[in-house]
Amino acid sequence: MPRPKIPRRVCGKPCSCSFKPSGISLAQLERVNLAADEFEAVRLVDFHGMQQQVAAKHMVVSRQTLANILKSGRYKLVECLLDGKALFIDN
Repeated sequence: MPRPKIPRRVCGKPCSCSFKPSGISLAQLERVNLAADEFEAVRLVDFHGMQQQVAAKHMVVSRQTLANILKSGRYKLVECLLDGKALFIDN
């Protein structure tokens, strides 16, 4: 049985909860879900330029946990851009 997830502090909210390639209906696209903690990690490190150690303290997780969350979030974003998938951000 896996360990339960430690609650993570998420302060940023996206202005939109979904993005998709133009010209293709949503019904025809594969969907990728970006978790709220993945969105927050990408926002803090990539958008605000925080160092991982500072961002990890802000989210109340270890630096290694933040690095894992960030890697997963970045992969999902790139997957949507390269493969033309729809991105949904969890609240």
